Amino acid sequence: MSRMSLLNSPLLLGFDQFERTLDRVAKASSDGYPPYNIEQLGDDRLRITLAVAGFGEDEMSVLVEDNQLIVRGKQIDDKERVYLHRGIAARQFQRTFVLADGLEVSGATLDNGLLNIELKRPLPETKVRTIEIRRKPGRTAQTLDVESDRDSD
Repeated sequence: MSRMSLLNSPLLLGFDQFERTLDRVAKASSDGYPPYNIEQLGDDRLRITLAVAGFGEDEMSVLVEDNQLIVRGKQIDDKERVYLHRGIAARQFQRTFVLADGLEVSGATLDNGLLNIELKRPLPETKVRTIEIRRKPGRTAQTLDVESDRDSD
């Protein structure tokens, strides 16, 4: 069975990558762990904050791969501890965010159980380009004059 494309209009050219990105977002895990916030800090800056209590810097990784920000965490279980009750599980996680073109990760900090990932969005430059209109090869101005004379007869 073929899938109906949202971007199948002949007026939308070159949006294949955008459609693949939408597919990736739709397939992303709906797991709510760890919870996160996304803040806008200015016109060109964002911050993602993940609640990662109990994780150390050496138990997490933050990487960017093919316009995806991937945050992974895996706690190392301390075998020497004896728990009478264990309500805080040492569970691993992976949280993925799809980044727009040009969005850059500028840094990450861990503070009081919150992982802050700073993002910078360079302001786009307005580009205007004039396209030259050329004559079709093999047709000269003289040929065009002769043809227009025939049309007027």
